[in-house]
Amino acid sequence: MEMKKVNAGKLRAIGYDTRERNLRVELEDGTAIDYLGVGVEVWRKLSTSGSAWSYYRDNIEEEFSGRRSTVKKKVTALQANDLFKAPDNDSET
Repeated sequence: MEMKKVNAGKLRAIGYDTRERNLRVELEDGTAIDYLGVGVEVWRKLSTSGSAWSYYRDNIEEEFSGRRSTVKKKVTALQANDLFKAPDNDSET
């Protein structure tokens, strides 16, 4: 599912799978919530809303039951290199 980055209230990303009718929202605290059975019209209104956080709270959070999980952060090349570098020898006496 392709995620669209947003900065609205606590929302950080939103995505929708048309075939599965699955809406995913990612929150600022690293929580992802999947809502099943969400119609394409709800997705369209959320993704084009000038106030996505309010729309989410009023029309999705209260109307659909969601399954929570944790957002997996992408590892950058720099972070991966840090995993495999030799330890600093500056602390030798």
